[in-house]
Amino acid sequence: MNDSDWVEVLREQCLTRSQKQVGLMIGYSNAVVNQVLKGTYKGDVKRVESSVKGAFMNEMVDCPVVGEIPTHICLNYQKRPFTSVNPQYVQIYKACRNGCPHSKL
Repeated sequence: MNDSDWVEVLREQCLTRSQKQVGLMIGYSNAVVNQVLKGTYKGDVKRVESSVKGAFMNEMVDCPVVGEIPTHICLNYQKRPFTSVNPQYVQIYKACRNGCPHSKL
């Protein structure tokens, strides 16, 4: 697979689902999905790529807190605000911000 294969996978997913549904699955809006498909997205394309690869191409990372997880789940954990409701969420929040090699923060 080459670097643009993930865009083709995203395009294929949009043939069977709406862009809104695909966006929800990867943690982005339908507008972002649309812009990526058109090649006009001005945001962090590498981050979108990681989300697509995690959601649809089985790309995994080794989270220091929960073990092996899909890349898009890792990125979703990174987006979460701090909450002390669940001790594991606290550990994940801290790990994402303190040297985790998968952190995009």
